[in-house]
Amino acid sequence: MSALLEVNNISKRFGGLQAVDRLSLTVNEGEILGLIGPNGAGKSTVFNLINGVYPPDGGSIVFVGQDITGGPPYRVARQGIARAHQIVQPLGGLSVLDNCTVGACFGRQGLGLVPAREVAREVVDMIGLGDRPDMLAASLTTAGKKRLELARALSARPRLLLLDEVLAGLNPTETEGMIETVHKIRDSGVAILMIEHIMRAVMSLSDRIVVLNLGSKLAEGSPQQVADNPEVITAYLGDSKLLSVAEKPA
Repeated sequence: MSALLEVNNISKRFGGLQAVDRLSLTVNEGEILGLIGPNGAGKSTVFNLINGVYPPDGGSIVFVGQDITGGPPYRVARQGIARAHQIVQPLGGLSVLDNCTVGACFGRQGLGLVPAREVAREVVDMIGLGDRPDMLAASLTTAGKKRLELARALSARPRLLLLDEVLAGLNPTETEGMIETVHKIRDSGVAILMIEHIMRAVMSLSDRIVVLNLGSKLAEGSPQQVADNPEVITAYLGDSKLLSVAEKPA
């Protein structure tokens, strides 16, 4: 597999806090890379550096061979990186389909309204909202809004999708359904970098995992290698979410 995204020694400091410290990682074509770590490890800051919310203090970010370091979010989106946020903020007064149409208009292909709407319809069906295209986004359940956040990001036709705790707030049945959807997205050819706190889910989904602690890379490897790493276990001590980290859901 060839590298789609290359993050090279990026750092970010906020006052006296070193949020990210010389972090390097790669995401390959067609893979799911999990990014995990205790609360405050720097995971969301890494996402904000990749998609241009913050410029790094040092290091570089290369996507499909182009340096995108410090580029604004709209330009990063046009280059093929989309993000689904943990705290969903749909355009509540617009329908499901209209929300996704907006995503397609401002995505990688910069589509006009008519082709954007066609892309939106395809994605809405794929993500499992095909029975509710005209429903106002504000009327959706939490699980529905999570799916809409995912659909809006996918409507941008990204090559890389950043998933920020897409499973947060879902019940077990909804979680299983979303795991299936994430697999479907990867199978469609979109690479995924995901932050997730549900350990058994991230172990099941990820091809590789990078573990952060205090802004630095603590470990990297296959799910089993990470689960067996004593330093990772120590970093998570007291966190029950890691007790069965090596167990994979059926």
